[in-house]
Amino acid sequence: MSEATAVPAPPDTAARADLAAWLAVAAGTLGAFMALLDVSIVNAALPVIQGEIGATQSEGTWVGTAYLVAEIVIMPLTAWLERVFGLRRILLTGAIMFTVFSVICGLATDMTTMILGRVGQGLAGGTLIPTGMTIIAKRLPPRQQSVGMALFASAALLGPILGPLLGGWITENYTWRYAFFINVPICAGLVALILGGLAPEKADLSQLGEADWFGVAGMMIGLGSFTVLLEEGHRELWFESALIWQLAVTSVIGFAMVAAGQKYSRSPVMKLALLRDRAFSSALVMMAVTGAVVFSTLFAVPQFLAAIADYDAYQAGRVLFVSGFISVVSSLLYPLIIARVDIRIVVGFAYLMNSAGCLISSRLTADSAGAEFIPGLLMLGIGMTFSAIPLQQAAISSVSVADSGQATSMFNISRNLGASIGLAVLSSVLDQRMAFHHWRLHAGLGANDVEVQRYLAETGAALDVGPLGVDAAYRFLDARVMTEAMVMTFSDIFMIMAVLAFLVVPLVLFLRPLDPEFAKGMVH
Repeated sequence: MSEATAVPAPPDTAARADLAAWLAVAAGTLGAFMALLDVSIVNAALPVIQGEIGATQSEGTWVGTAYLVAEIVIMPLTAWLERVFGLRRILLTGAIMFTVFSVICGLATDMTTMILGRVGQGLAGGTLIPTGMTIIAKRLPPRQQSVGMALFASAALLGPILGPLLGGWITENYTWRYAFFINVPICAGLVALILGGLAPEKADLSQLGEADWFGVAGMMIGLGSFTVLLEEGHRELWFESALIWQLAVTSVIGFAMVAAGQKYSRSPVMKLALLRDRAFSSALVMMAVTGAVVFSTLFAVPQFLAAIADYDAYQAGRVLFVSGFISVVSSLLYPLIIARVDIRIVVGFAYLMNSAGCLISSRLTADSAGAEFIPGLLMLGIGMTFSAIPLQQAAISSVSVADSGQATSMFNISRNLGASIGLAVLSSVLDQRMAFHHWRLHAGLGANDVEVQRYLAETGAALDVGPLGVDAAYRFLDARVMTEAMVMTFSDIFMIMAVLAFLVVPLVLFLRPLDPEFAKGMVH
């Protein structure tokens, strides 16, 4: 698509969407919220879940990994499934599947059942997230799409941030099983909205015979293997492990199959030709960075607060919720702002806010607690909102309405891949920088230094353990050094995220100004 090519408007060009259209938007938004909530709601309960179902810590990580892998595998197939079976059937099937597998997770008494349930949840959730954006592109007239995007993005941003808070509260006051059972009433409301907002569609089963099956298989193999590689790479010491080499080779084979499908299939499973559009490609890259920053923050802040400030999951969730709250407030203001300000300025401002928020959060000490993260999280909440929503609009407005399903799938994949890559890099940095700072601090403590000797003598005497006082003092000193090394490591992590967010700011120059019709709705 050239720079001057006009983007076709949605079929419905009415000034206002009807009630059924808004019910459909509500259904898409609620489905995405539920799917994204379940990415993180179990994190707070994971230690308790591991204990009750007899899983090791290594096995317990698959409670999250299984969900993420299944979700990212199904996302690129959603647009094709919609064309074959219709949007209403896909959403209903996804909602019902999510309910059934949520109950299976809640009733699980062993690791096998839990992983089965999480895979099913991920497959269902992976269809709910992209279809929510597709509904906005297809059912709302241009002047009301900013409102739809704001509603959708507020739910999408709130879900992962609310998860740890809600999961921690449920686990502390009831049982971890309700973290899954809570989806039952949510799914019931979702089904009602789908039935009220979306009309039945005739299935086009003829597309099954013309499908890019080579590309479908390649997408599942490639994305699945690559996601597991990212999740397990750190634990397996990356390419020192035969498993990681096998996953890497399998990923390459899968992506080669997708490439073959692009060339030889009349209807590729994923229309990678859309990436030729610079505005669309730039939006995907920037969204991947947003995914990396958001999910790295969701990981790093609770880890720091637990290790340094002795916070439990619920307390850490309350700190993170500050970011979610300001995100919702910002999303409500978005339609008013985008109607008056160029999208490139909005997105550029958002990434500068993300960078500044991470920079502020990097100024940590051993005495830092939740209050020290509040200013940075407020800035990140604003930055995430004003990057995610306009980038969604930029991506969808860069393609035709017929390709909006493809665009939304690719947009969500970029966010998830960004999150996976960000967490994989973060885990490696955490270990490497911890070791670096630990031994660098030790190297600065001379064994014959008078001050060090005095500290050890005074500490040994204060510990009052007799002849073992010197050994105990050494261990006490090493614990303090380890704490300082951990603080410095987390500071490094936030600094890396600050630099990453800043580096993508120039990409805003490739975005196109939005059609004024996309932003007029809230002006009047």
